[in-house]
Amino acid sequence: MASFTYHNLRITTTDGIITLVIDREKALNALNQQTMSELETFFGQDLPQRTGITGIILTGAGEKAFVAGADIKEFLGFSGDDGAKLTKRGQDIFFLIERAKVPVIAAIQGFALGGGCELAMACHMRVASEKARFGQPEVNLGIIPGYGGTQRLIQYIGKGKA
Repeated sequence: MASFTYHNLRITTTDGIITLVIDREKALNALNQQTMSELETFFGQDLPQRTGITGIILTGAGEKAFVAGADIKEFLGFSGDDGAKLTKRGQDIFFLIERAKVPVIAAIQGFALGGGCELAMACHMRVASEKARFGQPEVNLGIIPGYGGTQRLIQYIGKGKA
């Protein structure tokens, strides 16, 4: 089995359950490109090699945020093509999560905004604390949620409520 190194993900396994923590607490666990690459590696290469896994709990470090969206500092200087590539890559990564061989449960505390809300929707189940807050604030900037959230939200709660 190949060995993988992660900097923004903390992974522990107990009795066949993986706890996968997005560990960027100071940045409210925002999804930067390194974190997205690590999620892609975990769900696309690492997880398929693992045996005896019966489920995954995906959460964010700390109590303030599950994931407070994308790391928008990385978008400075982006062209339209860069944005389209980022969106396609995010969709591909979230589809890997959606198609995981075991159930992926989002354990949500604090903010699940933008890409964080979409990440939660890509999981098979969501469990939220009373302090959890969901949203797609990018729509206030004229930006469509790009990682598949608009489609998943309709599937989960219906067109009338979405």
